[in-house]
Amino acid sequence: METHALVHTAALARFGYALSDETRAQVLLRLRTAPGYPADLADAIGVSRQTLSNHLACLRGCGLVVAIPEGRRTRYELADPRIGQALGDLLGLVLAVDPTCCPDADEKCCC
Repeated sequence: METHALVHTAALARFGYALSDETRAQVLLRLRTAPGYPADLADAIGVSRQTLSNHLACLRGCGLVVAIPEGRRTRYELADPRIGQALGDLLGLVLAVDPTCCPDADEKCCC
């Protein structure tokens, strides 16, 4: 496989990994509409600030969000507006899902 294809594959894998967690997906969807601050995001999503901090670190590491210092606070936003567009496109898809495959969201899916 050529290097260019490997870079694309790695980028898609990072995006998929970020979306594979409900909290990270919620963060990305909220940042899609407006930048946010960790405390506000944690309260809106209903997780602890430490939990949110860990997810933000993951999203930064995946290259999906950036941290922008503002005095004593840090604002987070999507690293590229096209990420928001991609999320919108994904939300617009209608997926055919076998209900017997993932009957409980807490269980591992077979897909």
